[in-house]
Amino acid sequence: MSSSPSSPSAEPHRVVVLAVAPVIGYDLTIPPQVLGEARDADGGPLYDVAVVTLDGQPVEATRGYAIAPSAGPEALARAQTVIVPGTQVAGPRRDGTIDDDLRAALASVPADARWVSICTGAFVLAAAGILDGHRATTHWKYADDFRRLYPDIAVDEDVLFTDDGRVLTSAGLSAGIDLSLHLVRSDHGTAVANAVARHMVVPPWRDGGQAQFIERHVPRRTDETTSDVRAWAQAHLDRPLDVATLARQASMSVRTFTRRFREETGQSPGAWVTQQRVRHAQHLLEATDLTVDDVATRAGMGTAASLRQHLHASLGVSPSAYRRTFRGTGADPGRVRSR
Repeated sequence: MSSSPSSPSAEPHRVVVLAVAPVIGYDLTIPPQVLGEARDADGGPLYDVAVVTLDGQPVEATRGYAIAPSAGPEALARAQTVIVPGTQVAGPRRDGTIDDDLRAALASVPADARWVSICTGAFVLAAAGILDGHRATTHWKYADDFRRLYPDIAVDEDVLFTDDGRVLTSAGLSAGIDLSLHLVRSDHGTAVANAVARHMVVPPWRDGGQAQFIERHVPRRTDETTSDVRAWAQAHLDRPLDVATLARQASMSVRTFTRRFREETGQSPGAWVTQQRVRHAQHLLEATDLTVDDVATRAGMGTAASLRQHLHASLGVSPSAYRRTFRGTGADPGRVRSR
């Protein structure tokens, strides 16, 4: 992985979305939309996204329409990231095999490229051996099929996405948005990813470890939800935010608050607060010249040592390394490991 900052004139990162028939049309449209919206400080595109098919012809989708590619399959040979969206292709989905044309197309991808799957696209990567030795996820509905076909791959259907460095996988459908935003955030920082999320009117960050399915009970009273408390906590991250404090702010018992919080977010209050503090620290490191000690204080981490510990656990880097990566122009994709 490169560790030198990108220059303003750096070429956009080349992304190829490989549509394998019959493709899940919703999955296919996510990477061009999300990555295509990512811009540098001068408004230039940070990604060059091409959609390709094996034969260069329109690909059949699963819901009664076809999608025309924007480039020929030869684009795979220059790809820096390859994304395989969900598909109902027979071999990888039914018996764990892969036909010669698809195998040859995947083999044309450069050895140092990043591999990404959305939903059942993981079956294609698994059939090609790309997921060997990696943790993966797919749509929860098809996780048992995945285990049966690929017993040597550790599949976890309880997460939104996985990040193993050069190999990333997402759960079904909208989880592809979370993973695509994660790519932008890992490559170019939180400010760029947040701008993309705002344009798309979606949450800027759902953690990869969040459950695919969160049971959301209808509250007995509208004033018993935790959304107002979460907004309050985000505005007061520099204060002590233990569960008792949050419950008191919500006018609930600790037990009721903790239960409702997990129902609505899929996380414990403590894990959520830590996540918000890490995100705020990232923003301050990117957008300000505050010292690491001051960033730690404003983010509620207390000390620089605590900030270093949390940032390293979440991103695999120190605060100073993170700041060097994301201050100024865009970063080289893959430089910052997410987890």
